[in-house]
Amino acid sequence: MDEAKDTDAELGDGGATPPPPFRTAVEALRGARLRPQIEVEATPAPKRLAPYAYALEAAVVDGDQDLADGRLVLLHDPAGHDAWRGTFRLVTLVRAELEPEMAADPLLPEVCWSWLTGALAARGLTYGEPSGTVTRASSHYFGGLSERPAASQIEIRASWTPGEGAGGTPDAATHLMSWCDLLAQVAGLPPTAPGDASVVTLPQRRGPQSR
Repeated sequence: MDEAKDTDAELGDGGATPPPPFRTAVEALRGARLRPQIEVEATPAPKRLAPYAYALEAAVVDGDQDLADGRLVLLHDPAGHDAWRGTFRLVTLVRAELEPEMAADPLLPEVCWSWLTGALAARGLTYGEPSGTVTRASSHYFGGLSERPAASQIEIRASWTPGEGAGGTPDAATHLMSWCDLLAQVAGLPPTAPGDASVVTLPQRRGPQSR
């Protein structure tokens, strides 16, 4: 990861020094070991959602194709937040292109949401106040673009409050690994953990996506 971008990403509003629980969580995110198909880097974090924020963006890569991409933001408010019911919050966006027939499945939104909660549960994580949306969109091309095939995309937006451990710090690295499990599943990659062979995955994407 780019250290300059990391420094910019972790500063709170006004450049205040981040408190120890937040610093510990950020270091855990930086040190997490992820599957090689997922490329992760720090990116500037939103500055108005919480006093302290750190953001990562990731892509699931297969050769020259991006099979899925997303963003994960760690928020921290030392004073606590009534809506979060805690001092930390994780916010995410995950996107992937789908085959049209898969996008037409009426159960797809429920299945995608279960992938998120299942990824957290599979690693034994505690969390609260989950919320989010699953959106599917289709694009059809006309005129000068009529030769392009129709395209469909799934988008998962979600947030949850991670359980806090010793010192009031969440297990940020494991939450990141769970999020990457979700990215891999949406991208159609086979599961890596033993016993996960029965997990339903999306079919291989039709072609490369722009990053």
